[in-house]
Amino acid sequence: MPLFEFDCIECGEPFEKLVRNSSKEITCPVCGSVHVKKKISTFASRVAGGSSSLSSGAVAAPSCSTGGL
Repeated sequence: MPLFEFDCIECGEPFEKLVRNSSKEITCPVCGSVHVKKKISTFASRVAGGSSSLSSGAVAAPSCSTGGL
């Protein structure tokens, strides 16, 4: 089950939601509005072994801009 991040357009509340079925309407947990915007999310991963320019145990996540959306 994917975890998605949303912003409510009505009240501005950011929230996360586990989405089982993409056709299901998402509602804001604060105001109940269906006017929500899905945010672009990034994730971090850790690879065992290999060399890295990061310090030991560090985790890197790509940055992303939503400026054009």
